[in-house]
Amino acid sequence: MTARSAGAVPVAVVYGGPSAEHDVSVVSGTAIAEALAAAGHAVSQFLVDLDGGWWLLPAGHRREGRPAAAYDTPATLGASGPFTAGEATSGIAAAVPAPVVFVALHGPFGEDGTIQAILEAAGLAYTGAGIAASAVGMDKPFFKRIVRSAGLPVLPWVEITGTRWAADRAGVLAELDAFAAGAPGRRLIVKPARLGSSVGMSIAWGPTDRGPALELALRYDARVLVEPCLPTPRELEVAILGNAAGDLEVHGPGEVVPSRDFYDYIDKYVADAAQLLPRAEVDEATAAECRRIAAAAFALIGAEGLARVDFLQDRRTGTLYLNEINTIPGFTPISLFPMMVAAGGVPFVDLCARIVASAVERHAAAPRHRLSPSDLPR
Repeated sequence: MTARSAGAVPVAVVYGGPSAEHDVSVVSGTAIAEALAAAGHAVSQFLVDLDGGWWLLPAGHRREGRPAAAYDTPATLGASGPFTAGEATSGIAAAVPAPVVFVALHGPFGEDGTIQAILEAAGLAYTGAGIAASAVGMDKPFFKRIVRSAGLPVLPWVEITGTRWAADRAGVLAELDAFAAGAPGRRLIVKPARLGSSVGMSIAWGPTDRGPALELALRYDARVLVEPCLPTPRELEVAILGNAAGDLEVHGPGEVVPSRDFYDYIDKYVADAAQLLPRAEVDEATAAECRRIAAAAFALIGAEGLARVDFLQDRRTGTLYLNEINTIPGFTPISLFPMMVAAGGVPFVDLCARIVASAVERHAAAPRHRLSPSDLPR
């Protein structure tokens, strides 16, 4: 099945969500909806608000380029709702034959297996990774444990819980002081364990910064990941598309050149000053190694459909470190994932349509047998 042969299959694009990445998701989701309409799909759009309510937007809704922070409330857009997740998914299933849900929800609720479980229970086809792979990909320390056990290169890390920090701050700071002794310049990167878009992430330049950095990250998650901060690392990314047969199409690596200390939320979505290179200027051996490691990580966690895999490269040694996998990468105008795929010959409209086609094929191929008493051994 080609991207265009999926034709007029109805698609419900779901975006927004009750997470810190709500605004970014709105930009991604509305861009996807417009592309799918251009590809010939019958598109409906559901905006999930910050309280978890689902709103059905008017047919043909467009953002008209406004900043995400200025996005109107669902009510002012003439949306229907709010509905619960169960009401919305039941309505999707009942309203159109064999619909596909394009999940464009970044961060918690959308990228951690939650919405995938809701859609599985409703019997709906959906794009991207399943429940388990989504949860593993979202949980950075868990992902690092899995890929490290398979021999893939990752930076060392320390995991701190909010409970431990509240009970033993001196002990936590002492552990981080010992951990920082092995980091270049004793600098550390501190980030929430299960979040994206660099929200809640900061550099602890020295001992006095570590407590505030932990406090910031713990505003967004009960667990925090702490890693060495490499001096001016190269930030390389690889885009992966998968199909129902398990074949992978790997694009990149591309490169992000931050304008700040690292590629943080402001650099991504506010300052618009970072350089995004769909094709990184690296030797072929490095490019091939990025693609090999990315494909291995994708397969290792059982990801499906699409993903972006991020790397850090130490400029001093050339060593590559697998940083994380994003099972729902950004589809905004400044997102590197669609740029890398486009540089490989797949325009944005075709990319979105191919992802839908992959979800249709995967759903059709999935076993539908339900255990009955006659199946049990006697």
